[in-house]
Amino acid sequence: MSTLANQLAVAEREEIARAIRLLLARPLLTVAAEPAGFELVRRRHEPLAQWFDYTCGWSLVVEPRRGYARLTKVRANPDASRPARRVRSARAPFDRRRYVLLCVTAAELLSMPMTTIGMLADRVVQATAADRALAAFDPVNKPERMAFVDVLKLLESYDVLRAVDGTTETYVESAEAKVLYRVDTTLLMRLPAAPVGASRLAVPPDEVPARFEGLLMGLVRERRYGGAVFDGAADEAHSETATTDAQRNLRLRHSVLRRLFDDPVLYRADLADDELAYVTSLTGRQILRRSVEQAGFLLEERAEGFLLVDLDGLATDVRFPDDTSTARVAALLLLEPLCAAPAGMLPEQLTEAGADLLLRFPRWAKAYQSEDGAARLSEDAVRVLRDAGLARRAGDRVVACPAAYRYRLTETTSSDPEDRSERNRA
Repeated sequence: MSTLANQLAVAEREEIARAIRLLLARPLLTVAAEPAGFELVRRRHEPLAQWFDYTCGWSLVVEPRRGYARLTKVRANPDASRPARRVRSARAPFDRRRYVLLCVTAAELLSMPMTTIGMLADRVVQATAADRALAAFDPVNKPERMAFVDVLKLLESYDVLRAVDGTTETYVESAEAKVLYRVDTTLLMRLPAAPVGASRLAVPPDEVPARFEGLLMGLVRERRYGGAVFDGAADEAHSETATTDAQRNLRLRHSVLRRLFDDPVLYRADLADDELAYVTSLTGRQILRRSVEQAGFLLEERAEGFLLVDLDGLATDVRFPDDTSTARVAALLLLEPLCAAPAGMLPEQLTEAGADLLLRFPRWAKAYQSEDGAARLSEDAVRVLRDAGLARRAGDRVVACPAAYRYRLTETTSSDPEDRSERNRA
């Protein structure tokens, strides 16, 4: 092979690796939001689709004319660590009301290539009023309009909605606001990632709370791994006889590598016995290492588990440590007392640690300077640590995970004697 051919092969591998990491962080990549990244994915579409299908069992759809690439991520164990977030108000996570309005709004938009904010709100009012399981949408109330605007801004960030006249935020102050939208219904239909549609779960609304966990698992159950699906739940007896060795190995490969590439850290203690056997087998280790290399990561393997390092930071959707919110700063500061308590910390101890932070830094965390501020601060900080794979709940205690010990705090002193902060050194 000539020198030029070698250089071209190396460039292709580097581009594929870069595109893989881009898509891991942004499973919906649009030309409007990131033109260079979208062009890279468009150019390397075929090898990227093959890599994601083999490694994680995820499908990649690239629509050059419509200007988007959609990586459909499916997780075997869905959790709340990646909520939809409000584009406004410091990216707070969606609450239950906003999720309800998101689903209803998306359903109404499917038949509306063009609409106004008033027409769409009227459709949502009618849809919620017709469903006895939903609280009716009332645009007269400002909190309801704020929730509706958060939903629309999220859809705008996905390029599903595009305001061609007016701005969405004006609806917060007045229900009479005039905003005209263009709707990309094709992209809207690409958003759901669950392999089983929610409409197939024919369950009476009053039974949903009691069966929620089972129904949620039914939404992400995939037929390719064997077993039968009835009303969104697998027939376990049939599954035992229907699953072949090939299907079982496929499930093991995808379940392990999905978590390795999508989670901050993969602990051996969190793997099932068959998954642990797979990653310690010769074949499993070879596939794992090859996949990591192809994606351009560095693999850190320790006795406790696996962690991928992206030197370019392309695959990182949420950073830690990070000073973009008070809770994230508090999470870093709470690591010190948490790591110093091998048995973990009780809620009362965490609240005390939060109070100590507020006392040490009185000009900081203004939103938490209240009677219950210390408890709220510690709860929010623990949530950040859990989402980052640095802490877990063990009964009524919060315990530091092995990766938490990668961080330590050093104190830096400024010229202002009252302005002192602690910063992270990994």
